[in-house]
Amino acid sequence: MRRREFITLLGGTAAAWPMLAYAQQRPIVGFLSGRSLASDAHLVQAFRDGLGEAGYAEGRNVTIEFRWAEGRPQRLNALASELVARKPAVIFAGAVDVRIRSLNRELSAFPVVVATGGDPISLGLAASLGRPGGHTTGATVISATLWPKRLELLRELIGQAEVVAVLVNPDNATADPATKGVEAAAKNLGQQIILVSAEGENEFDAAFVKIAGGRAKGLLVADDAIFQNGREKLIALARRQAIPAIYGRREFPASGGLMSYGASTADQYRQSGLYVGRILAGAKPAELPFLQPTKFETVINLKTAKVLGITVPKLLLTAADEVIE
Repeated sequence: MRRREFITLLGGTAAAWPMLAYAQQRPIVGFLSGRSLASDAHLVQAFRDGLGEAGYAEGRNVTIEFRWAEGRPQRLNALASELVARKPAVIFAGAVDVRIRSLNRELSAFPVVVATGGDPISLGLAASLGRPGGHTTGATVISATLWPKRLELLRELIGQAEVVAVLVNPDNATADPATKGVEAAAKNLGQQIILVSAEGENEFDAAFVKIAGGRAKGLLVADDAIFQNGREKLIALARRQAIPAIYGRREFPASGGLMSYGASTADQYRQSGLYVGRILAGAKPAELPFLQPTKFETVINLKTAKVLGITVPKLLLTAADEVIE
């Protein structure tokens, strides 16, 4: 090799060293989800938006390592171990309520930001919402408190129904408070309900057989990663059985479901991304209060209502935050 060529090659390699070193120095953010990228691409973007608000951009000054359970919660702990091995600066966990207690112990050596539908105090994630005090903070909906409103909206939409079914995943850490919440709401309204369970997509068909056997005329679907990941199948089954259903997330009516009432999942992920950025910048999870939604949205899919032969009351249409036509 000629001397000039050697110097040129050496110069090119030396110039690459700072870039390689910089890439190696980027902090790693672990992203753990019970759902799938196909289901949650829009939520990943919302998370990146929150990171951006805090001054971090993937590929520029932060690296994100994604792990997806694909609706199989039994994979979550193994995926968490993979992220731990990468020595992340902070870990985000979303749609993991079904394993949230064990995951919180497994990730105890790292700052953690969670997006949860449960009560962080009863789940053992925080000493208080205002000052968590441990290694975990995040954004919570506490969805069990929303059952009375969801049941009222469903009754307003379909009128009096002798029986309403409630679909829950009993394996979810939030299932018990959710069940108690809907039972209390039903008792106050004099509404008969039947509880139907499903722990995976392979149990959806059997669940709807029970719903039909119970002669339910309406359906409430609990907030759960398995249900959201398999929302296309749930929506198809509800339509095939011609049963009006209300869900907890906008993603359901956006995918063809009838109606939803709840907080914005996208905003929850944006806020979580912002918190991850703040922790990267030096903030401590113990001192970052758990964020709670200030706005809840009612979304109605008018096309689905027409398919089901439902005339949506004008007052309900007027009050809805979004009507999908």
